[in-house]
Amino acid sequence: MLTARSLLPEIEFTTSRSSGPGGQNVNKVNSRVTLRLDIKQSELLTDEQREVLLNKLVGKLTTEGVLLINVQDSRSQLENKEGAINRLEALIRKAFTKPKPRKKTKPSMAAKEKRVTDKKQRSEKKKWRQKL
Repeated sequence: MLTARSLLPEIEFTTSRSSGPGGQNVNKVNSRVTLRLDIKQSELLTDEQREVLLNKLVGKLTTEGVLLINVQDSRSQLENKEGAINRLEALIRKAFTKPKPRKKTKPSMAAKEKRVTDKKQRSEKKKWRQKL
């Protein structure tokens, strides 16, 4: 099973000034953490895993196939780093979960009757609004 912790050797962390909570501390400390993972160039991913991640995370990737995750929730750089790893973990877990197959169902007789009666009531209401 693929985890964010197994990808740590290929993950690059950068820090910058956060716009989050911290008062005067915000102006002095680089607490915002940006996680970068180059999925296209990763050597730890198999071809199948790489293909799944590139397809499922297409909206979160740069044009070069790099996944960027920014975290600035906390005043602590370490907590933001852990938060970025947790977000990556959640993204990976979501990308590899199989969707539950949909079971076809038919509407019940009561639901059909309710739809028809509501439709008749709406029709009646609109008919009274018309000018004669």
